[in-house]
Amino acid sequence: MPTATTAKSAMAGVKRKSAPVNNSHVKESKKPKVDSDMKSALKAKSKPPPVKIEESNDEDSEDSDSDGGVPLDYESGGSEGVNEIVAKEHEEEQSDSEELPKAADGLHPERARAVIVNSQSSKEAHAKQKQLAQERKAAKPLAEQLVRTKKIWERLRRKSHVPVDERKLLVTELFEIITGRIKDFVLKHDSVRVVQTAIKYANPEQRLLIAGELSGTYRQLAESRYAKFLIGKLLVQGDDKIRDIIVPEFFGNVRRLIKHPEASWILDDVYRGVASRQQKATILREWYGAEFALFEKDNTEKVSGDLADILAANPGKRGPIMRSLQELINHLIQKKMTGFTLLHDAMLQYFLNIKPGTEEITDYLELIKGDEEGDLLKNLAFTRSGSRVVCLALAYGTAKDRKQILRTYKDTLQLMAADPNGHIVILAAYEVIDDTILTSKSIFPELLTKDAEKQVENIVFSANDINSRTTLLYLFQGRSKALFPANLAADIEILEEIDTIRSTTSKKDPELRRSELAKALSPFLLKTIESAAGDLVASSFGCQFVTEVLFGAEGDKSASLHAVAETAAGDPNHLQPAVTGEGTEEVQTPSHIAMTPWGGKMLKALIAGGRYDIKTKTVVPVEPALNFADILYPIIEDQIMDWATGSSSFVVLALTEANNFSKKDGLMELLRDGKKRLQKAAKDETTEQKSRRETATAEKDVGKSKGEKSKTVKIIEVGNKGSALLLEKL
Repeated sequence: MPTATTAKSAMAGVKRKSAPVNNSHVKESKKPKVDSDMKSALKAKSKPPPVKIEESNDEDSEDSDSDGGVPLDYESGGSEGVNEIVAKEHEEEQSDSEELPKAADGLHPERARAVIVNSQSSKEAHAKQKQLAQERKAAKPLAEQLVRTKKIWERLRRKSHVPVDERKLLVTELFEIITGRIKDFVLKHDSVRVVQTAIKYANPEQRLLIAGELSGTYRQLAESRYAKFLIGKLLVQGDDKIRDIIVPEFFGNVRRLIKHPEASWILDDVYRGVASRQQKATILREWYGAEFALFEKDNTEKVSGDLADILAANPGKRGPIMRSLQELINHLIQKKMTGFTLLHDAMLQYFLNIKPGTEEITDYLELIKGDEEGDLLKNLAFTRSGSRVVCLALAYGTAKDRKQILRTYKDTLQLMAADPNGHIVILAAYEVIDDTILTSKSIFPELLTKDAEKQVENIVFSANDINSRTTLLYLFQGRSKALFPANLAADIEILEEIDTIRSTTSKKDPELRRSELAKALSPFLLKTIESAAGDLVASSFGCQFVTEVLFGAEGDKSASLHAVAETAAGDPNHLQPAVTGEGTEEVQTPSHIAMTPWGGKMLKALIAGGRYDIKTKTVVPVEPALNFADILYPIIEDQIMDWATGSSSFVVLALTEANNFSKKDGLMELLRDGKKRLQKAAKDETTEQKSRRETATAEKDVGKSKGEKSKTVKIIEVGNKGSALLLEKL
């Protein structure tokens, strides 16, 4: 008879399943056993009854292994006992599988077991879960109010589908619910939208009420992923009272908030577009050290954000202040948070207070160039302070530094040229880079586009854009007031600042540098005038572009001059009719160049052959001479009397005064033949004079109807001044 040891060895390698036990001290199986009564209640009648499994007695339970295996003193001999147990286990598993719902019922086996254990169907389980979720929501504070406000929001957000009267009622109800409880709504992603909708439709008093109720929480709201937009909603209306409630709550926490992934953006938006000058200064001062956040938080006196003023008042604190500022700047750059206007202002303050010729400048330039992706330099170019930082970097940098900076802007030069701040970076590059070949190869192909077909279109657009045109005409026109009006006066200040710096960092003569760049750019611009003269002369900026390029460009200008002269062909009295009806699809022929003030001015300047010098009150002719009079006259000869008595009569007068005009005698003969027309034009009211008189009269009548004091109407001279001067020439 086999011993217990023999039976144990025969069982080696066979996975044993624990037998059912009754003793409480024996560890139960992880899978719970379900009563047969419960199973039979859920089984279909057609299913066979489960196979009975003999339960082991107490002795077997006590002597079995700890893992629930076969007792070591099992009486049956050898493998026969093992086979009997394995067969029983197989029957048990088969019984369990028969009792579970089939796969055809659409349930996962694990879900099927849960159905048996919980004695409920899948549908019932889902319903119970839904009920429990609703009960949990209902138990939360303001549950009923939140449900109602969401319904109101769902209705109000579809503005075009809600009548005005209904919207007013819904907004009134919404304010009744949220007033006094706004703090409970704003920190939840679903309910904060409700408050934003209330702000959208609120009147100024209601918005001020909301802002006051949230007082003391704006720093927390700024750090919230969803509630930060609520601050923008409150500030976008431009209410100074609301601004003065919100902005001071950021004081003392600027260094912390600017590093926060959520709060940093709303802080920069507030600084850039909302904060007053004093509030900006207070925010910027906190970058200079902890003492400016701790001890000046509640200071109501006027403060300056200019670092130079602070260092002048506290020269002994220069080291800690510069170190604190540099550490925060470096932290944001390393974190790739380089798009903040606040950061750019701080960087400019640091740059302006660095001592020239020291390692501070070298280290700072390395920090600016250290961004491998170039995001820092690209972001800097599009803000006022940032563009100035880049200009200073170009001025102080070495030839290698300048080349690296230009390479960074390879794909963004067109955007920079049209930007109010970015274009000055291109002008600074013109002024400081000695290698003009490098400048022309790095800037012009990107600025004008490499595609020859789109190049003309792009130049025409740039010529008519107030910012882009400076990058093209600066090399021909310089720093004239015509190119830099009052709104671009800051450009002149930066360029003058660069002039002082480049005296120690650049070697080439500025005029030589400018002429070399103008020579490289000239072929592209002359080709554009030749191809698109009609488009250019249709606008004031375009005519100025044509005049300055033809005066300053180098190369053969004959084709361009003939193209400009051809735009003067046709009836000089043609005026584009006004569009009276809507939906008119017929394309009207634009007014003739002679009927536009800028067109006549351009032709007159080209005939004169040079720029007018205010100091000497004479025309300075360009070399070589343009001889535009001989090119233009054959085109307008047949309509010369219409020109002489029309809006551009000064063009004919310029022809009579041109020194190099070969057909002056023929022109004078034609004018003598039409002397009567000249006399009539010199006395009669012109179309422009009539229009100005009618406008002045209408304005005077409107003023009288409103009870305003009558304005003195200036006496307008009647008659064509150019025709009168031509009569004097005869």
